[in-house]
Amino acid sequence: MHVHSSVSGTVNLAVAWWMLGSIENICDVESLHPESQWTCPKFRVTFDASVIWGLIGLERLFGPGGMYKNMVWLFLIGAFLPVTAWILSKIFLDKKWIPLINITVISYGFTGMPPTTPTNIASWIITGKIFNYFAFKYRKTR
Repeated sequence: MHVHSSVSGTVNLAVAWWMLGSIENICDVESLHPESQWTCPKFRVTFDASVIWGLIGLERLFGPGGMYKNMVWLFLIGAFLPVTAWILSKIFLDKKWIPLINITVISYGFTGMPPTTPTNIASWIITGKIFNYFAFKYRKTR
């Protein structure tokens, strides 16, 4: 489970490192072609982070009266969900699909949900369930 996350993180870092080293003028917005998609986001990210953490502060975001106060619970949930999946895989040894549950992938899938409506989310779940069920049941390689 953690191997997949480590490999994907390493690949992301390697590609970013390669791009910054091999694409000419990627961080010089004035030297790039006017219609170029490439920018150097590190300066903007650093500025945004300094505004969020320095100017606004953690207390106003995640504190008792903060806008994201309930999101702090997700750290606790994220710590216990992989353990729960592991315990279930040890209890139900005959269920071969339980060890295949990847909490990291499932959690990352939720990042695309805030701009969507419940209808979109329900259609994702229904479509995924139907097609994966039929693909597994009728087109399984033996």
